[in-house]
Amino acid sequence: MNRLWRFGYRRGMTANERMEAIQAVVDRVTSWQDGATEGTVADELRRGAEKVGVDMSEDEVRRLADVIEDRHAAVSAADVLGRTG
Repeated sequence: MNRLWRFGYRRGMTANERMEAIQAVVDRVTSWQDGATEGTVADELRRGAEKVGVDMSEDEVRRLADVIEDRHAAVSAADVLGRTG
């Protein structure tokens, strides 16, 4: 099935499309996370991933959340997760 998801992402996405979707979620979460309570960043990553139709493992969520919370700056999902996620 090649149905479009909200925000233009779709099922069966390529590794590059998946990373693009994750990066969009990371960018959105990073833009407001400063001062967020512990756990909020991970929750928002999960929520955002669901909205764009991309599956993320708990390990991926945890790794991204840790970097977002530590850096308080732009985060590259590809660098944190590896080029293909």
